[in-house]
Amino acid sequence: MADSRAMNFRTLFSTFLALVLLLGAAPAQAQDQKPNILFLICDDLNCDMGLYGHPQVKTPNIDRLAERGVRFDNAHCQYPLCGPSRASFMTGLYPDQTLIHNNAIYIRETLPKVQTIPQVFRDHGYFATRIGKIYHYSVPKHIGTGGHDDPYSWNQTINPRGRDVTDEPIIKTLRPRQFGGTLSWLAAEGADEEQTDGIAATYAIEQLEQSAKDGVPFYLAVGLFRPHTPFVAPKKYFEMYPLESIQVPEVPEGYEKTIPEPALKSIRRKKEQINLPDETAREIIQSYYASITFADAQAGRILDALEANGLADNTIVVFTSDHGYHMGEHGHWQKTTAFTNATRVPLVIAGPGVTEKGKSTDAAVEMIDFYPTLTELAGLEPPTYVSGHSLVPILKDVSQSVRNEALTQYSNAYSIRGPRYRYTEWGEKGELGMELYDLAKDSEELVNLAEDPEHAETIEKLSAQLHTRIEQAGQAPEGLKQYPVEKKPGSYSNIYAPK
Repeated sequence: MADSRAMNFRTLFSTFLALVLLLGAAPAQAQDQKPNILFLICDDLNCDMGLYGHPQVKTPNIDRLAERGVRFDNAHCQYPLCGPSRASFMTGLYPDQTLIHNNAIYIRETLPKVQTIPQVFRDHGYFATRIGKIYHYSVPKHIGTGGHDDPYSWNQTINPRGRDVTDEPIIKTLRPRQFGGTLSWLAAEGADEEQTDGIAATYAIEQLEQSAKDGVPFYLAVGLFRPHTPFVAPKKYFEMYPLESIQVPEVPEGYEKTIPEPALKSIRRKKEQINLPDETAREIIQSYYASITFADAQAGRILDALEANGLADNTIVVFTSDHGYHMGEHGHWQKTTAFTNATRVPLVIAGPGVTEKGKSTDAAVEMIDFYPTLTELAGLEPPTYVSGHSLVPILKDVSQSVRNEALTQYSNAYSIRGPRYRYTEWGEKGELGMELYDLAKDSEELVNLAEDPEHAETIEKLSAQLHTRIEQAGQAPEGLKQYPVEKKPGSYSNIYAPK
């Protein structure tokens, strides 16, 4: 059951709001007219999902959500690492504006006066709840704690902790006693509801039931930990993906010589995860798929409760991940690259204000677009410094677009993903190397055309676009004082810098 103190605080909040309404001091819009927000986010989830056409991975619940909303096929994070990505989309600012390029940094270390998405909603009478991981957590070390949360964002917070934490001694791992940043997995005993994400779903259901009773508009953010390592899910999910059915990606011979040195370092950073034995690779992919389907099942429980409590018609639902993930593509496992495997995220938006139902779009989208999209759908104004673009035009007409390309940065690289090309520069104006991929012919980004003279004109054009985007993404947010944090030795931001 949810913490009784949290529930009591919610009761006090709803009583106070009722008194405000009674006294006539409430905003002009009646509370029952305000759309609720349900923000569902998985951790380290790529687009290996049914709704994106994956031939194996089963995600029936998010597939069902996509049927009543818009599926975004070209959505990208701004930094393929948990902490920087989450700080970015929660503030609507690029990483060069938040100044957060590493994990384990609280957003108010660099931007003390920033107003996050849920803060805007709190200011307009919403009850904002966080369950699980929304800002950065060290997984699994911080499960059950607040991690690097921002307390100013929420009215209440709930930190679930399940048997996946207590089962750590029996988890398989490539490095002894290492889990979060190391490939690790377990086909667990017990029921869904015993796992951390199962407990999170139960808490979310209780919150929805309470919302149906008190009528207070809500901003409910549920952060599921799976499929982040360790890949832990009940055994029944592993059984859905027999090892003999798993396909391990292949890398062309000589591939490593075709990409810049820092790009090669990004996919060879973890020595124990290079050239995995076929059996081990199959087990890891199996466990990742199992974790995805398990997470989908928990999201399904929450979506079912939304409908059962009569809240679905007035609730904007966002489903996404914090960044993508490699499952052996490019010979790499996990995240932190400038390839689409690491930058692309699943994204579905459904609910009031979404008139295009069951449709998809190839429009380039950035995660910083969440902020102005949600505020516009709710009839609110975002802070003037927010850098994203509202996706409402696309939600009303999937043929529309709000930008030409999506920008992502990682370490000392910047990359843009447009309708046909991905273009990446490492170092100052590409001094450490460039990458160009023709997505129409090479969707896996394995043939680097940067040295091909036939593409010189394309590179010149894309380079100019990239430099414009970099300049824009580095502009100081209006009215916010920035406080740079000192780079830590061996951090993700400087391990590929010139020696």
